[in-house]
Amino acid sequence: MSEKIIVFTDQRSQAAVVPAVLKAPTGELRDQLARPLHDLRISVTDRCNFRCVYCMPKEVFDKDYNYLPHSSLLSFEEITRIAKIFIAHGVEKIRLTGGEPLLRKNIEKLVGMLAELKTVHGKPLDLTLTTNGSLLARKAQSLKDAGLQRVTVSLDALDDAVFKRMNDVDFAVADVLHGVDVAHSVGLGPVKVNMVVKGGMNDQEILPMARYFKGTPTILRFIEYMDVGASNGWKLDEVLPSAEVARRIGAELPLEPIAANYSGETAERWRYLDGGGEIGLISSVTQAFCQNCTRARLSTEGKLYTCLFATRGHDLRALLRNGSSDAQIAGAVSHLWQARGDRYSELRSSQTAGLGERQKVEMSYIGG
Repeated sequence: MSEKIIVFTDQRSQAAVVPAVLKAPTGELRDQLARPLHDLRISVTDRCNFRCVYCMPKEVFDKDYNYLPHSSLLSFEEITRIAKIFIAHGVEKIRLTGGEPLLRKNIEKLVGMLAELKTVHGKPLDLTLTTNGSLLARKAQSLKDAGLQRVTVSLDALDDAVFKRMNDVDFAVADVLHGVDVAHSVGLGPVKVNMVVKGGMNDQEILPMARYFKGTPTILRFIEYMDVGASNGWKLDEVLPSAEVARRIGAELPLEPIAANYSGETAERWRYLDGGGEIGLISSVTQAFCQNCTRARLSTEGKLYTCLFATRGHDLRALLRNGSSDAQIAGAVSHLWQARGDRYSELRSSQTAGLGERQKVEMSYIGG
């Protein structure tokens, strides 16, 4: 039997190639499937204070786990420099993620630096952040003051026992909900709440979550349990299809589908017929949306991934630290994106190893 390899930091990254002929970015970069580069997700830390069973299970991420040393992390100045290069290629939305991004010291400073950047059309960036909510109440005002526009909060249950079983650190639901309320009060809205639905573990919480957030400014989104990385032991029979989520909610709280906000939006939008707001369904397992994916991901230590399910990253930090010019780094990014043909979710098999036993990088390393 072959040994199972779980990739936490990417030992299989390769140097980003700088083309011999450099062309100035036009803001109109396209990949092999004509998908533009519109979104950049930046992981600012590989650390998290939760041990969610589907992301950073305690059996693996224990007290002896070796996190990246601070010197390996991109500095705020390096992140901002890379962000400018991606913006020149057409990026209009940047999401800060982790791990838990609010654990990164002085994260407000980075938010402020990014908030000063403008798109190629001279408009402010869509600058957002995803958090588990544990530190949100105390950080919300300073994040808003720094220029953050919106937050997305992960919350997988309203029942304390279920939620604590999933986060595995005895963190209470009430503290997350307080963070959501504070975020709304300071103007970080509309706040989105993401619930990862794992069949047999928390699917009984679908309706309680829908009832709680219906009629509030919060947009609740249900995410199918995904086969990201290898540490969560993903199995297809633990995936509850989004269609079933919609059926369960709609049977009590009638819904109708509505149009996407923009091309490439991951969530399928539904609204309550009585005007009580909307929900989102993210169906990357049963209804792959690869054809509209416009997202690139930058790891904590500067590796570029062109797919959430990637097996290999491309080292941009080396270019940042070896004296490469912005034009050279922009050329490397252009080269990688133009070669991009990723569509894992459309090709995945029913086996967790699938597609030639791909050794996918962990979600906790590059963010969701």
